[in-house]
Amino acid sequence: MVVTIARQYGSGGREIGKRLAENLGIQFYDRELINLAAKESGISPEIFQKVDEKATNSLLYSLSVGAAATIGSNYGISPQMPMNDRLFLLQHDIIKKISVEPCVIVGRCADYVLSDRVDCIKLFIYADMAKRIKYVTDVYKVPRDKAQGVIQRMDKARANYYNYYATGKWGDPSNYNLCINSGELGVSRCVELIEFYLRQRGMI
Repeated sequence: MVVTIARQYGSGGREIGKRLAENLGIQFYDRELINLAAKESGISPEIFQKVDEKATNSLLYSLSVGAAATIGSNYGISPQMPMNDRLFLLQHDIIKKISVEPCVIVGRCADYVLSDRVDCIKLFIYADMAKRIKYVTDVYKVPRDKAQGVIQRMDKARANYYNYYATGKWGDPSNYNLCINSGELGVSRCVELIEFYLRQRGMI
């Protein structure tokens, strides 16, 4: 079983995923995927951090090769390939490898990468803007007067990333098994709800 979590910025998706993994006694992957990609490629994790979950901005490369061709991996990872695409391909392969064991994976189009897996549970975590503003100011220490702008930019980047590398549309309910409003439930009850859902599906 693999649980993938797509999330709006400030919805607490990472915290929910981490607590779920701890409760189930399975591995948790979020930023850890950057370190694994860096180790495998020899490229600095600081470089990958700058392009993580961001679509390539190389329009010429995108038009000449395209995301679908990039994902195919038949082209390999070349020096001409934008760093965003290199990281995506590395994380794509890493996600395939780590998912042989039960785990929770946050972001990185993991739901799309593992779309052929019948034991892959795809979640989307969202919340209203007011709740997300409070979360990012309390947890990430973003100044309140800048919080909404940061949230909107992060959501746009995540949507662009998913819509570029994956099929389907980021945040579209039809892409997921379960969409949860964390602003209504809070982190702990979201985790309880997911565990209940997994039990109903016979996953745990």
